[in-house]
Amino acid sequence: QVALVESGGGLVQPGGSLRLSCAASGSIFSIYVMGWYRQAPGKQRELVAAITSGGRTNYADSVKGRFTISRANAKNTVSLQMNSLKPEDTAVYYCNYKQMGMVYWGQGTQVTVSS
Repeated sequence: QVALVESGGGLVQPGGSLRLSCAASGSIFSIYVMGWYRQAPGKQRELVAAITSGGRTNYADSVKGRFTISRANAKNTVSLQMNSLKPEDTAVYYCNYKQMGMVYWGQGTQVTVSS
């Protein structure tokens, strides 16, 4: 079993920045994928960014060049630096962890981009 604890999020003006962090604990293996998904009201949950334990990253086209995902393997932590935020980035952001065919989710954190 893996537990995910998220931090960060909140209210920010358009053009601003926020940083999300997610710490995984429990039965952590050396090979995994961690990432962030988001879900806006009335929309499906979508991938924002993901990173493998080897450091390979993947981004949604809508956030490329604005968001950066990074990880600290020793701490089983992944962070998402979000810059140049837009109102359309408003959503609940969920940390996601995959290993050995299992998928775990965080509780979600609200990000609101509004003036």
